[in-house]
Amino acid sequence: MNYIDAKQLKTWIHDTQEIAVLDVREHGQYGESHLFFAVSLPYSILELRARRLVPRLRTRIVAYGNQADSQTVLAAAQALQRLGYENIHILDGGIEAWQAASFPVFAGVNLPSKTFGELAEHVYETPSVSAQQLHAMLNDPSSKLIVLDGRPVPEYRKMNIPGAICCPNGELALRASQLAADPDTTIVINCAGRTRSIVGAQTLINLGLPNKIYALENGTQGWYLADYQLEHQSDRLYPDQIDPSTLPALREKAAALIQRFNLATCSFEQLASWLQHTDSSTFVCDIRTGEEHAASKLPSLVQHTPGGQLIQATDEYIGVRKARIVLLDYDQIRAPVVASWLKQLGWQVHLLPATDQVAALPDIAEPVFGLRHTRDLSTADAVAFIKANPAASIIDTRPSMTFRTQHLKHATWAIRPTLAQHVPENRRTPILLLGTEPAKLKVLASDLENTGYLDIQIAIADQAFFETCGLPTASDSNNPPDAQCIDFLFFVHDRHSGNKDAARKYLEWETNLVSQIDELERNTFSFG
Repeated sequence: MNYIDAKQLKTWIHDTQEIAVLDVREHGQYGESHLFFAVSLPYSILELRARRLVPRLRTRIVAYGNQADSQTVLAAAQALQRLGYENIHILDGGIEAWQAASFPVFAGVNLPSKTFGELAEHVYETPSVSAQQLHAMLNDPSSKLIVLDGRPVPEYRKMNIPGAICCPNGELALRASQLAADPDTTIVINCAGRTRSIVGAQTLINLGLPNKIYALENGTQGWYLADYQLEHQSDRLYPDQIDPSTLPALREKAAALIQRFNLATCSFEQLASWLQHTDSSTFVCDIRTGEEHAASKLPSLVQHTPGGQLIQATDEYIGVRKARIVLLDYDQIRAPVVASWLKQLGWQVHLLPATDQVAALPDIAEPVFGLRHTRDLSTADAVAFIKANPAASIIDTRPSMTFRTQHLKHATWAIRPTLAQHVPENRRTPILLLGTEPAKLKVLASDLENTGYLDIQIAIADQAFFETCGLPTASDSNNPPDAQCIDFLFFVHDRHSGNKDAARKYLEWETNLVSQIDELERNTFSFG
């Protein structure tokens, strides 16, 4: 295996070649401290997500983790080799060596996008209103006002500003002018914190809507910190149908964005040629709603990346820095707007006019595990197995916080990096793996088979399992203890659960991001 030092990695990150910097630790570890441009690819799900995040097998890859878990990093690199990746390196000394070389690390997630949002607010001088100002506006009978929540529907339903309508950022360009048809109506965009409020408001300003447009400073957290009540489980969603009379003017405005940001287009033939190249990576993205994407039945090579989330969390969809992103353009409105932001984020982005030819693109190959000593059990079969095998080892691989809430009384919690610590020494001892995702269970079963275990069972342990199994269960808020919950991000995790101090710390973290990056990281972004 090839090892590189921290200074070499820093050089690679900022040179002109593609690179995938993969943090192979679990989500909680990653969120507590990681490199600015690192992409989270936990060892637990590596085979399941690698080809989506890093589609080209010759991509320059650097994997890293903690020095104390160097064996996990090595195992992850070997798993990448088995998948066919050819250019893999490991950061020698792990994240500790990175810090020892005086390079900063960052807490939180989606760092490039969130830092960009803070910079965008400063560069564009995006107008905002405070929670107190918005509260006064909402209670002014003479005020013409609409509040649009730029988050995805599931996030909106958790909590929202009273009266707000859910219109995810990627849909704003297409739908906001219909929701606020009167140009005298003031539009306020909010999210849970800051980034999507800023980007959403500036999207409509850049598009040229005539309305007064503001971002809600600090989003729902700012509202909560001002001691105002939030709504929960709301169902005010953007309208499904688009008023066709609004489209010509919106297309003209989007075309102006294409000119302003010098956005490139490509043909299907050009895309097909790029996808055949072995020297560059191309990601093909459908930024429409989930319903539209599902109805199109596109090949899996085309990933669904809702436009607002692709801007907000680019690293969750695109795992290769300096790669090419191709956005399918179905209405000549949404894709150009998203592309304008991606280009400012530093990506090479192209618009592809929607064509039926996209259906001819291939699917991404799913991993094949070839299990020989593993049985897939139904709930009834799993219960019968447990009763018939009292000496069996029951290992629950669900998220640690879910395990704490309820688990079988004699089960042990483990995930892939810790599995070896909890399996029996006798490789003929029956093992039952419980989890919520069949593919993740197969990954673990494959690991066990590869180390000689001969009697493995896997079963789905969802809520229905616990309701019907009839087996004794337990709950324990300290099992597993916090230190072992490497899959859970404790970093201000309860900022939406009544903890004002956590909310304040989160907002302080977000606003301080710009001061933590260096000039090379700052120069990744450009503003038009």
